[in-house]
Amino acid sequence: MTPGHEHSPQHGSHGHRHEQHDDSGQAEILELDAEVLAEQIAEITAWLPLKSEPRQIVDLGSGTGAGTFALLDRFPDAHVTAVDASAGHLQLLREKACARGVRDRVSTVQADLDSDRWPDLGTPDLVWASASMHHMAHPERTLRSVHELLAPGGLFAVVELDGFPRFLPADAPAERPGLEDRAHAATDSFHAEHVPHRGADWGPMLTAAGFGVEDERTITVNIEGARTGAIGRYALGSLQRIRSVAAPALSAEDLTALDALLDADDPNSILRRDDLAVRTKRTVWAARRA
Repeated sequence: MTPGHEHSPQHGSHGHRHEQHDDSGQAEILELDAEVLAEQIAEITAWLPLKSEPRQIVDLGSGTGAGTFALLDRFPDAHVTAVDASAGHLQLLREKACARGVRDRVSTVQADLDSDRWPDLGTPDLVWASASMHHMAHPERTLRSVHELLAPGGLFAVVELDGFPRFLPADAPAERPGLEDRAHAATDSFHAEHVPHRGADWGPMLTAAGFGVEDERTITVNIEGARTGAIGRYALGSLQRIRSVAAPALSAEDLTALDALLDADDPNSILRRDDLAVRTKRTVWAARRA
């Protein structure tokens, strides 16, 4: 993830050009993402069209481990190799694995997934890539690398998001209704330049790389803020990162209103609102190596 680069909260430091953004704020967003969307991640892992329980799994662009731990929970006999560009995120993932008592079921590999030479990742039965593929500079090459990596008959799960989640009602804040949508729109040209594959249809690209796409599913996420206190912190961290990209394109009035939302001490702070929700979509493609 690194909303200085793409910058959706769901994006771990996946494989290229991310280490300069590696900070505690990024890890915190990834942790909040895992907490808030745990139910949806579990739903996806339960849906995967597997022919047998995987024993060796690779999590590409693992971040701090949201997918890794969901997969370990779903497949109790599996071992997961978590691959990420960020040493800090992998260190946090190892600490969490120890705390959960599953350290012996996790390996971590620091690697740039945009490199044309990957480290030895074994021969996994399942490769999982959540919100990481669109960060690749050469996704076609990455897809071919995954195809070569997988065991025959193995499954590749590509999970991608429909852009940033939304948190505020359409008529909020009262003084600048629609601010959130304008802030997102202000980042469009940046994203088009830096992450052109965000929102792509991965089905044809998977087919071109030699996979058979067996299924595709879109999950609509709509989580009311009252269900967990984490949503306010999640919204705050997410909008802070959007601001860093959107600020030059926003009006002075919008920027003032946005800064009030992002000020924890302001009466209008997003942390004080009781009308937040997480609204987004996730699409997963399940592709098999013949």
